[in-house]
Amino acid sequence: MSLYDDAVLVLKSYEDQEELRQAYLDHLAAHPDGMWKACTAGHITASALVIDPEHSRVLLTLHKKLRMWLQMGGHCEPQDATLEAAALREATEESGIAALELLPGGPVRLDRHPIPPPCHCHFDVQYAVVAAPGAVQEISDESLDLRWFAYEEVAGVADESVVRLLEATRARL
Repeated sequence: MSLYDDAVLVLKSYEDQEELRQAYLDHLAAHPDGMWKACTAGHITASALVIDPEHSRVLLTLHKKLRMWLQMGGHCEPQDATLEAAALREATEESGIAALELLPGGPVRLDRHPIPPPCHCHFDVQYAVVAAPGAVQEISDESLDLRWFAYEEVAGVADESVVRLLEATRARL
């Protein structure tokens, strides 16, 4: 099964955000290359909110280009067999934490957002992962900083998309 096929199956089985979910599916139907960064009409991305083992903090990255505190995530790569694998790979690469476990139940939420040209938007499929006890983060080349924030601190440093992802993740936990 291709990553494209996996994305379609994941989105068809996702039961929330009906209108947005359908927009993702319509985009993929119109753009067979919609999984890849080269699709300038927009493309699917995968991200993951990293939760500490005690479920009281999240690890956010200060994104180098955007200069915003965000969850880990990014573009799908040819070696990604599934959206889950892409989200887990991105979370591992950007956090430096090898022992991350996906929260069961598939994506936590979807978030479509505009990005600077040449592309027009990201269709982000958002997951959550839990770090193992004793996990130590390490700043990647894509980040200016990496920091744990208590749940109640997130709204003060991150935008609404991250706050909504945290709320959906906490409801799933």
